[in-house]
Amino acid sequence: MEEKIIVCISCYHKGYDFMDEMKKLGNKIILVTSEGLKEKNWPWHAIDEVFYMPELRPSVWNLEHLVQGFSHLMTTRKIDAVVALDDYDVEKAALIRETFRIPGMGQTTHRYFRDKLAMRQKAKDSGISVPEFTAVFNNDEVNSFIEKVPAPWVLKPRSEASASGIKKFSSKDELWNELNTLGEERHLFLLESFKPGDVYHVDSLTFNKEIVFTSASKYLAPPMQVSHEGGVFRSKTLGRYSDEFKALEEANAKVLSSFGLLNGATHTEFIRGKADGKWYFLETSSRVGGAHIPDLVEASSNINIWREWAKIEDALLRGKSYQASKPTGYYSGLIVALIKDKHPDYSAFESEEAVKFIPIDYHIGILYKSTDPDIIQERLDSAAEKIQAEMLNILPPKGKMTS
Repeated sequence: MEEKIIVCISCYHKGYDFMDEMKKLGNKIILVTSEGLKEKNWPWHAIDEVFYMPELRPSVWNLEHLVQGFSHLMTTRKIDAVVALDDYDVEKAALIRETFRIPGMGQTTHRYFRDKLAMRQKAKDSGISVPEFTAVFNNDEVNSFIEKVPAPWVLKPRSEASASGIKKFSSKDELWNELNTLGEERHLFLLESFKPGDVYHVDSLTFNKEIVFTSASKYLAPPMQVSHEGGVFRSKTLGRYSDEFKALEEANAKVLSSFGLLNGATHTEFIRGKADGKWYFLETSSRVGGAHIPDLVEASSNINIWREWAKIEDALLRGKSYQASKPTGYYSGLIVALIKDKHPDYSAFESEEAVKFIPIDYHIGILYKSTDPDIIQERLDSAAEKIQAEMLNILPPKGKMTS
């Protein structure tokens, strides 16, 4: 079997299972990552070569240097695929593919999975419900949006991989002050109507345009709230036969086919408006969800999204077919919170349903699994109360969680 060469680009420490699986399938792995991540626990047994990029600022590299380095790499190695392991790497990978004509998602499609303005316009043009929004390039357009759409509004960075940088405004003056403060960076933002409601995420796998696996879950505290107020991140999976699951599965399929996704893993978020009960598309990304969402998905379905994505990439490279396993029907719940101690004492949280305690410094992370959704909800509620009362650290974390 011919060995294929895969370059994995990642400015975060993630993708262990992906690289491990790719290696098992008989491929050669080259990792390109940030200099500051040298000491991390990468799957060194699976990585054949590693190259480090200096960071200009967190997760930002000099793209010209990346292209030059790649050009040097290509002189002696035939690269078969380039894979972005994190949201921040999607545009780096697209640039490399376009420059060196490597198959996969190019720069036009990648915008729909990275640029929130592009994804909203595309969704709207495709007949998918989105909260009212506008670009903020033009003063008159901004003013007419403010007059037409009642406050509050949110100003969002067009390409941040997390809820950081999102600001909420309830008066015209506050908003204009912020826009004026942004100065030359203003075009990097968009303005949107703030819709109160429950936020959901859909994690799926696509092979040759066909969605082969879908998991749908509900955030019990919206990620935006968590990133702004510290607090507790919680999510739980939905039953496959529930109305919510069916509605999300359909909405997700519409988004991915409209956006032109051919292959790979995606993480897409929707909000169900409190006022009207309607489903609104929030954002999507062509990657595996962060914040330990893959663990949540695996506990309920027995499907490891990272490993399945590797199998999809391998099948594409070798012109083989791919079949996802049939998911199991458990319910699972995830809770992650920033705490005062480096290593939490988990003894008070042990239960039959607690299937995994996630080791992250200065965090508590628990994964629950059960055949009964009510038990999951109870476990998540009692854990949240206990953490909030005794362990929580409200100081902003040094590292940040992205979802």
